[in-house]
Amino acid sequence: MMRLLFVFFMVHTIFIPCFSFDTPGKDLPLTLDYYKSTCPTVFDVIKKEMECIVKEDPRNAAIIIRLHFHDCFVQGCDGSVLLDETETLQGEKKASPNINSLKGYKIVDRIKNIIESECPGVVSCADLLTIGARDATILVGGPYWDVPVGREDSKTASYELATTNLPTPEEGLISIIAKFYSQGLSVEDMVALIGAHTIGKAQCRNFRSRIYGDFQVTSALNPVSETYLASLREICPASSGEGDSNVTAIDNVTPNLFDNSIYHTLLRGEGLLNSDQEMYTSLFGIQTRRIVSKYAEDPVAFFEQFSKSMVKMGNILNSESLADGEVRRNCRFVNT
Repeated sequence: MMRLLFVFFMVHTIFIPCFSFDTPGKDLPLTLDYYKSTCPTVFDVIKKEMECIVKEDPRNAAIIIRLHFHDCFVQGCDGSVLLDETETLQGEKKASPNINSLKGYKIVDRIKNIIESECPGVVSCADLLTIGARDATILVGGPYWDVPVGREDSKTASYELATTNLPTPEEGLISIIAKFYSQGLSVEDMVALIGAHTIGKAQCRNFRSRIYGDFQVTSALNPVSETYLASLREICPASSGEGDSNVTAIDNVTPNLFDNSIYHTLLRGEGLLNSDQEMYTSLFGIQTRRIVSKYAEDPVAFFEQFSKSMVKMGNILNSESLADGEVRRNCRFVNT
């Protein structure tokens, strides 16, 4: 049975919940001390580099979390999203959900090079990304959780699964729920994990249909919402192709702080992405509406579930990599 240990510690005058979960070793080949003898400094190295990277640009926190999410939803958490295209391998980077969305590959390269200099051929890119996502969350005010490690890197990637498995910003609620269920993630996991959008940004191409669609309906013609909508339309013109790459914060209240503000945004009907707002206003959202309201009211409940769900998502493994995986020396290429 999963046990929860709950404490508080302070980072930059923000109280951060710290969660620790028991992970049954008989069910998963992952452990908390996997690198204890082979690379004992790995967690410290990643933490130190992530501190520098997020200090350089707070948006880097969201970038690393998103990379981890997109990795785990395709073949499990196996680093396949990091592979470059070659003559013999079609990568996932050019798949439609990734090509205009994912960044951070150079960040991974930077950390990997340091780890390789200290512990060559030991720490997988998949583990690096999983640990980095946890540290990124903490550095912008989110919760701590223990990260089980021991993943291996895949020797393959799947353009097809990247195209079909990943939720899209304009997708309906039922379809998104189905995609999370297919990964072994519940509705509660889904609503909690989407809470990471509280520090994310979105491109115009991904919210145009929302702000020229039902935004005014969901926000009930609120005068404050009308002002917000007008500012969004300045960023994102109605014509397709015009300003497609313009970006704005998904959470316009506390865009650089990991908190529960995104759920308040949904309660106001001001969700920037259709896929987010659907969780509160969809006719099929009886369960999701209740969960959104709970997290808006109780940030500790959100942090607790987010921590559990990140561990659960991080435990989605690639059976092929477990049997025939490797530790890549360069995260962009399979070892030769």
